[in-house]
Parts: sequence; C-alpha cells; structure tokens
Amino acid sequence: MGGRHVLRARRLMEGALDGPDGLDEEEMVRAARAVVAELGSPGRLSALVAELAAGVGDPSGCARLSYRHVLGFDKLLLVSVGTRHMLRAHVWHPGSHRAGREDIHNHRSALASFVVRGTLGMELYETAGDGPLAAARYRESLSAEVSDWLLEPAGRARLRLTQTAEYTAGSGYALPSYALHRAWCASPGAAVTLFLETGAGRRRYTDVFTGDGRDGRAQAYAKEPLEVAEYLAELRALAELIGGSEELARS
Repeated sequence: MGGRHVLRARRLMEGALDGPDGLDEEEMVRAARAVVAELGSPGRLSALVAELAAGVGDPSGCARLSYRHVLGFDKLLLVSVGTRHMLRAHVWHPGSHRAGREDIHNHRSALASFVVRGTLGMELYETAGDGPLAAARYRESLSAEVSDWLLEPAGRARLRLTQTAEYTAGSGYALPSYALHRAWCASPGAAVTLFLETGAGRRRYTDVFTGDGRDGRAQAYAKEPLEVAEYLAELRALAELIGGSEELARS
C-alpha cells in the first residue's frame, strides 16, 4: 500500500484518465495536462516526493523502472496505475557528459509534461517531402529478451520544424502520441519536469529521426535500472531541488 500522498495521486490519475467509456486521444491529452498541472503544484509535489523518499510505497518496483537516460536526464518513476499510466520526474543535468538534445521522436501514447524547476526547450516537427532537414528514420521498440531500446532502420525522411518553445517553471505542454518533438534543458542549472505517460492506445513502436550517421543496422541501447538505495538517494536530492526539505524533515 502507498502512503496518503501516493494514494491521492493514484486516485487522481485513475479518475481523470480511466473514464467509464474510455477517452479518445484528444481527450486524453487534455486530461493528462490537467493531471500534471495539479500534481506539479509546489506543495503537493514536494509532499509526494518526500513520502516516496522515506520508502513509502514500492521503492524496489519503482527503482526497477527508473534509470539514467543517455541524453543527460534521470527518469524517476513516482507513481504508476498498473502498466496503464506512469508519473515520472525527469531531472535534467546541463553540463553532464551525457547531456545533449534528444533525437526527434514521438511516443507510444499521449503524454503531458509540467516544468517544476528551471527551463525546458522543445521543438515540434512534421514529416514533409520538401522539408529542409534530412534524417535517418528508425523504429524504436523494446527488445524481446530484455527491456533495452532497440532501434531498427526504417529508411530516410525529410522533416520541417514547425514550432520552437521554452517552458519555465509553472508551465507545461501535452502531446498526442504521433507528435514529433525533441526537448532539452534550457537553463544553466538543473531542470525538473513532471512527466505523465498515459496507457491509452499504446503503439508497439515509436518513430525516431536522427542525423548522427548511425550505420543503418539495428542497435540496442541498454536501460540500467537504479538500485533501490540509488533511487531513494535521487528522490532525496529531488526533494531538495524542488524545495521539499521541510517535508523530508517531517517524514
């Protein structure tokens, strides 16, 4: 069983995202945006993170689904509703040797992101036969044996940039599964975003576009889950970043 704040977050996600008749993707996008905005409010999020950092809930299960991304941010699972919806904290570290801009990609299902600290930059793209950006196209899926990322070549494409934006603390966005985008830390210090991945209409793979000269063969990129002690330490560090030291002291 989770603690009070974990249970409240789970109930909010279930109530908003699991309607009796189901939500279409447009409705899911709107609902997800409202959920992360509510859960990302300063007092509510700091209380939730402090509760999790104290070991409430399922730290071993959450640690298994938390890892350090190759592009310089850490993905920390906070609350899940089965395998349908996952609420994560993304902690972005500028200046890290891992840091960089993501490849252009879409997702398996609708998502929403809310900036809690710092600034996040984002670009939106569309495929276009006369687009100025040439890219290699890959299909990204999870490998059958382990939960590594598997990138399989899917030809070439041309893309066009349609929007560039910066999101500061207290703002956010939500996207349907097919939206092509990439994001990066646009602040000199660490940035923290609350990221909600919904489970409705989940696709089997995502599209990834890159111009980095990969050799055209299928490639696997390992996900290395955090150990429980690492996960709890990252939650404590996250609480400090978002101003939750008082809640930690009371835990």
